[in-house]
Amino acid sequence: MYRIYLVEDEANLNELLTSYLKKEGWHVTSFLTGTEAYEAVKGAEPPHVWILDIMLPDIDGFELLREIKAVNPDLPVIFISARDADLDRILGLELGSDDYLAKPFLPRELVIRTKKLLARVYEKVPSFSQMETEVIQLPPYLIDVQRRMIKEGETVIELTAKEFDLLLVFARHPARAFSREQLLRKVWGDDYFGSDRAVDDLVRRVRKKLPKLRIETIYGFGYRMIGASTSPINNA
Repeated sequence: MYRIYLVEDEANLNELLTSYLKKEGWHVTSFLTGTEAYEAVKGAEPPHVWILDIMLPDIDGFELLREIKAVNPDLPVIFISARDADLDRILGLELGSDDYLAKPFLPRELVIRTKKLLARVYEKVPSFSQMETEVIQLPPYLIDVQRRMIKEGETVIELTAKEFDLLLVFARHPARAFSREQLLRKVWGDDYFGSDRAVDDLVRRVRKKLPKLRIETIYGFGYRMIGASTSPINNA
């Protein structure tokens, strides 16, 4: 059973959304204040997804989002807001949120988005060929696809789930140019709605962790990877 943490300070809306989410068979824990939610972030049993209202009376929702991602960068977060949609969406994506809903919205829409996000993150069923050992070499890096691990020599380099997914897209299609929109679909999924600035941030993080990768910026379009080098690359 999936565990959902819902943070919404409007009591009536909180109760309504909780009811809709529970009808899906999920275990829902709801919070009316950011303080209550903040205390639960480091709990022993984290949720499978957070649903977070940005406009909270006590703690700024973005501060709460930062804390959630600091504890577990891969934990999915859907955030909702009644404020300026574009600004909130961009800032939320930059902080690592996975989806966005602007108020007002239908409770059923939240259920559908939550269901799709849970399926995308937790219900990926590998094909037979994917279950076999697949190793991609990008000297000096080695990518173990099945174990979702990348090594440089004997050193294991830690990547988040999305960083690894982006790396796989490039590694399986060397020298191919991808637009930002294509990378959004491949890494976040077809149902993702948000700014393509999330791609730029993800590429920046991969470059920082894997400085010898040769990921080129195609200005006005996107990116392509043309291999790796034994010395760090200046990816301007």
